[in-house]
Amino acid sequence: MRLSDQMRVAGIGIRARRMRAALSALGIAIGTAAIVAVLGLSASSQAGLLAEIDQLGTNLLTANTGQSFTGGAAQLPVAAPQRISHLPDVEHVAHVGAIENTNVYRSPLIPVVNTNALKVRAASLNLPEVIGTSVAQGRWLDPATEREPVTVLGALAAQRLGIDRVYPGQRIWLKNQWFYVAGILRPATLSADIDTSALIGYPAAERYLSYATVDRGRTVTGPPTTVYVRTRTDKVESVQEVLARTANPESPSDVDVSQPSDALTARAAAKGAFNSLFLGLGLVALIVGAIGVANIMVISVLERRSEIGLRRALGATRGQIRTQFLSEAVMLAVLGGVAGVAAGALTTAIYANTKGWAVVVPVQAWAGGIAAAIVIGAIAGLLPALRAARLSPTDALRTL
Repeated sequence: MRLSDQMRVAGIGIRARRMRAALSALGIAIGTAAIVAVLGLSASSQAGLLAEIDQLGTNLLTANTGQSFTGGAAQLPVAAPQRISHLPDVEHVAHVGAIENTNVYRSPLIPVVNTNALKVRAASLNLPEVIGTSVAQGRWLDPATEREPVTVLGALAAQRLGIDRVYPGQRIWLKNQWFYVAGILRPATLSADIDTSALIGYPAAERYLSYATVDRGRTVTGPPTTVYVRTRTDKVESVQEVLARTANPESPSDVDVSQPSDALTARAAAKGAFNSLFLGLGLVALIVGAIGVANIMVISVLERRSEIGLRRALGATRGQIRTQFLSEAVMLAVLGGVAGVAAGALTTAIYANTKGWAVVVPVQAWAGGIAAAIVIGAIAGLLPALRAARLSPTDALRTL
């Protein structure tokens, strides 16, 4: 018997019991859909995050205070931003100074322990432009407000303080004095620390919070704790190599140099590790579906003993009987697998569109899902097929 004939016979068996076949294929479909959806959503999420990183630019470097040789907190020189700006391939430089032991509250009535993990940072006026964010509400600091008790809140800082809009006269309690809120920033994807900060000008930090240090015998504002550097895109590596030596020529090992986009890219890759749990659940669903297919095929053999006996009496070999029932099991699995792939791809497309991501369904997701369904269907149908092939024509025909 040719393969096409065998497939036609198997199809007749499935069409004759449509409801039962649909229910037995449902388990395979659910498992395949889970696998395709998990891999598709993961790939679409990573594509969305990488697209956002590319849009913000991968040419941002940061120079942070590290640890000194003795293990204590190091300090960047006050002149570090100015020295870095003189590098030939550097386009823009901005900086912030974290002001320790200074907390910010919605009002003086809030208990001092409720800090909400917020930080107060002095910021240079070009900070939003360099780190790739902008003002969501209100306005950013200017040469006038950077000298006054005025602050701009990061996105998370505003949320934790319960401030969702900016209006004239709005204030927050910052180190036992009122600061006016001038604006709220959009989330800074490449600089998460900014999101949890209340940002003030360097002159105001020195005047109201005594944020100053002695440099070469004179008192100056600062020092900065993080310097943000935009470079030419094709010169990121060369600038990265000399950034620590330029920021602190006397102790370059005290400076931590990093590229924020690298961390985000690694985070996008790490998200794939969490998919193993959901893939495991998808495999469990596939196994449950395989058990359903096996049960259906066993029942089918019992119900169709007369058919088996008649075919054997007409000359069908054991191999042809075995192939018939095995083909039915594989065909059920394929139908379930195709339906599962379609459902998983549709789920991925709908969710990715709601998030504004590119729809990505990896080849290994749909191809692997169908392949797994075929293998599991073949395994599930093997035992019933062997059982059908072992029936003798006389025993089978007694059921007529």
